[in-house]
Amino acid sequence: MQVINMQEQKRSANWRICLYGKPGTGKTSTVKLLPGSTFVLDLDNSGKVLAGENVQVAEFDRTKPIEEMNDFISKMITNITKQYDNLVIDNVSSLEKDWFIEKGRESKNGITNELQHYSMWTNYFTRLISSIYQADCNVLVTAWERQRQITTETGQMFNQYAPDLRDSVLNTFMGLTDIVGRLVVKPKDNARGVILEGNDGIYAKNRLDDRKGCLVEELFDFDDNA
Repeated sequence: MQVINMQEQKRSANWRICLYGKPGTGKTSTVKLLPGSTFVLDLDNSGKVLAGENVQVAEFDRTKPIEEMNDFISKMITNITKQYDNLVIDNVSSLEKDWFIEKGRESKNGITNELQHYSMWTNYFTRLISSIYQADCNVLVTAWERQRQITTETGQMFNQYAPDLRDSVLNTFMGLTDIVGRLVVKPKDNARGVILEGNDGIYAKNRLDDRKGCLVEELFDFDDNA
């Protein structure tokens, strides 16, 4: 067990951020705003928007996601953290869907997922995100958004925007993440902003600074003293 003197630490060092939103809102393009050198694991084949940028992109074979991801964790992630300032996992919602498709091929009819696959996914993703978050660099994870139904302590039920992952892994994932922001686009001027403070209708959190929201161009601008 390592003991750390927190007086010498900065909150914004080696941050973990999840940025989620509708497809096409510019989550992958946000990579262009990251300061320093960046490595992107392209899980949904959207890396083309980064053409012309000084960014390294690893193409991901979606027909064999488990083999590809295991290979990435075992062979690449250690070297990446030595060579790059930022690691981007783009996007985990796509990975979840591809994972279940591959597991469905192993079922009796070759299509339908079996009951044990759901508990397997919970264990798999928890171990996966824990391994990724041990990287000695900044980590940006993107995801699609969905509306999930939640119930308050008073029994009220409502829909809440959140990253598009199964509920069995969502709370653990968001609990490990420093910032969870919802990317939205203003219809009037197409300005892109990130919601950093949550409410009953939107899941968001920010434990790195006091911002409740910001323009996407300012997302990675942290106070040097934070």
